[in-house]
Amino acid sequence: QVQLVQSGGGLVQAGGSLRLSCAASGRTFNMYTMGWFRQAPGKERDFVAGITNSGGSTYYADSVKGRFTISRDNAKNTLYLQMISLKPEDTAVYYCAASKSASGVGVLIRRGSSYDYWGQGTQVTVSS
Repeated sequence: QVQLVQSGGGLVQAGGSLRLSCAASGRTFNMYTMGWFRQAPGKERDFVAGITNSGGSTYYADSVKGRFTISRDNAKNTLYLQMISLKPEDTAVYYCAASKSASGVGVLIRRGSSYDYWGQGTQVTVSS
């Protein structure tokens, strides 16, 4: 089992930057595909970014491509999401997640149901 503990987030002005972190317990972090999702009030949870277990491939939603960067440090059991040029529409609760089954398949990486473990969520608010 994997426990995911998120940190980062907060309030930032439009155009600003934030970095989210997701620390995983256990010694099997490098076996999991990892992803970031977000959910705005009254909306469904959406895929933001994903990364394969080695970090060799990354995937992004069109809405964040070029502004967000997902990365991982397997030695530190930590996943990151660097966000720049933030927009008010990026306001949401952000969740990290771990998947055993997504295994580098883009369609599965983008699907929330592929993920087995979830972080507690962290609020990101971008003011205009």
